Amino acid sequence: MFRSPFRMGETLADVLAARAVAVNDLWQLRTGRRQTINVDVRAAAATCLGGEDMTLKRDENGQYRPVPISEAMERMVALTQPWQTADHRWFVPHFNLPHLERRVLDVLKCENAPESVAQAVRRWKADDLEEALAAVNACGGVVRTPEEWLVHPHGAYLASRPVVEITKIADSAPEPLPPGTQPQPLSGVRVLDLTRILAGPTAGISMAEHGADVLMVSAPHLPQVPSFVRDTSHGKRSCFLDFNLVGEADRLRDLVRESDVFIEGYRPHRLEAHGFGAGDLMKLRPGLVYVSVNCYGSGGPFASRAGWDQIAQAVTGICHTQGIAEKAGQPKLTPVYLCDFLTGFLAGFGAMIALARRAREGGSYRVHVSLCQSAMLLQRQGLLKSFEHAPGRLSDAEFESYAVCDNNTIYGDLKSLGPVIRMSETSPRWSNTTPELGSDKAEWLPR
Repeated sequence: MFRSPFRMGETLADVLAARAVAVNDLWQLRTGRRQTINVDVRAAAATCLGGEDMTLKRDENGQYRPVPISEAMERMVALTQPWQTADHRWFVPHFNLPHLERRVLDVLKCENAPESVAQAVRRWKADDLEEALAAVNACGGVVRTPEEWLVHPHGAYLASRPVVEITKIADSAPEPLPPGTQPQPLSGVRVLDLTRILAGPTAGISMAEHGADVLMVSAPHLPQVPSFVRDTSHGKRSCFLDFNLVGEADRLRDLVRESDVFIEGYRPHRLEAHGFGAGDLMKLRPGLVYVSVNCYGSGGPFASRAGWDQIAQAVTGICHTQGIAEKAGQPKLTPVYLCDFLTGFLAGFGAMIALARRAREGGSYRVHVSLCQSAMLLQRQGLLKSFEHAPGRLSDAEFESYAVCDNNTIYGDLKSLGPVIRMSETSPRWSNTTPELGSDKAEWLPR
């Protein structure tokens, strides 16, 4: 599907099929019935295209056209690339979101232009730059080979852990699935989505597609990438609550008390400082499933560091292997943000497994997924021998077979690649129009 040696389509299809099996288990708990499942590999691969030609907007002539990439996104992509260091290694600094870009530029002491970044990185040794950026909570990673990563203390830690970590951390009574007015596997399940920018929001949409009431919680001051918000909000609702404000934090706690799943994508321990760590919330709501989505996973020496898809690609070996396969003479990033989408799908899978365990045996659960674990999972699937003629997209007919139209949204009339899992009774769907951020009340829908 893509010009990459990695088995992206197959891996995404496998993870989506696993998610569908977890949903099937919940459906059986709800109804006593099971369903047949189908996932097309090419359609699964297209899920990680995100926007681009998988999200179309109707123009003034009534024709659906790809939405152009913003100048800010084009600049971020141009800067967030592998650059050579003083010790002849390679390094990927990350420039998304203005405040994080500023931290990187302050360390590098350069302008936000490719030539300036290249010259600045060349003045640093790779390991020194990685540590300097981490010290100021900025994002960047040394390009390592897969072998270097597996002997690195953090890579070794992750290799010893499950791809999806599900831990029962408190006892509570078994809870049957909540009643719901819609005949979907997750009908009546309430999900708080406190995430931004791809992996975390993809976890939320994974649950919305199967009938959950997913309430996105953001705040007006938080920076966003509009195209990513648009493409990961289908089927959700959206409200504003700033947990730095006492009254709004109290309202968020009220929502937690009546929720089933809490998804967060913050740096480890960041929410604990505000009273929204897993332990805090499980006292408020015994039986809660608390899902953490981050770059480096549940522990290890890099656990407190922030990161993005490109950083996971760099440190785990994907970037190195992609460059060799392309015969580029240097490391290269893959054509799509596969780690983000793969991680989001795995998070949804983990949440559903935990909900099934809660229904059978009770308990509160912690679910951990990470971009680096997803990158390592992808690499374990082996490499393709040939990919030079991969189309990089679905055919028009394939796209139309999965397309969903959503008119009169804040973004205009949209036609998007819809859910690609097919189930014999309850194929996933988006029940709500794509919302404007903050357009809903901070409350749950009636069950």
